[in-house]
Amino acid sequence: MAELNTVARPYTKAAFEHAVAKGSLDQWSEMLATATAVAKHETMKLVLDNPSFTREQKAEAMISVCEEQMDQSTKNFIHLLAENQRLALLPEISEQFEQLKANQQHSVEVNLTTAFDLGEQQQQKLTQALSSKLGREVSLTTEVDKSIIGGVIVRTDDMVIDGSIRARLAKLAEAMNS
Repeated sequence: MAELNTVARPYTKAAFEHAVAKGSLDQWSEMLATATAVAKHETMKLVLDNPSFTREQKAEAMISVCEEQMDQSTKNFIHLLAENQRLALLPEISEQFEQLKANQQHSVEVNLTTAFDLGEQQQQKLTQALSSKLGREVSLTTEVDKSIIGGVIVRTDDMVIDGSIRARLAKLAEAMNS
């Protein structure tokens, strides 16, 4: 996994710098998401993994499916990836691009797991609290997992705060067994 991350990084950085310079972060973000979905599709995987197709044919296959969302620079990017046999990196490039975009826009996606549904007002209060704590605009997604019993689990790119009753009980059991 770390190897894919490392190999994808220069492509991501180049795409991101180009998108920032052209003011087209959202367009590149959409294109990379679409290209990733296409590259993950079983039929396209067969094309991309087939050694009888040339690199140019693989690039053209990707572009023909994604063409509506591509301008010339994004088409050139796909050709570059194909030429260097890096089309398989599209999911990693897309993920890294989104992280760079979030950092650029001072926003962060936070996944909140609770034992029960939260009301709109509770979600707004949590979003405001997390925004002030993280110093960024927070985009909150919530999910319900009754197995945590109570409390919340907050997840973002590089941080996990487990304030669930289940985690507290596990710590208590560990303390009692030692």
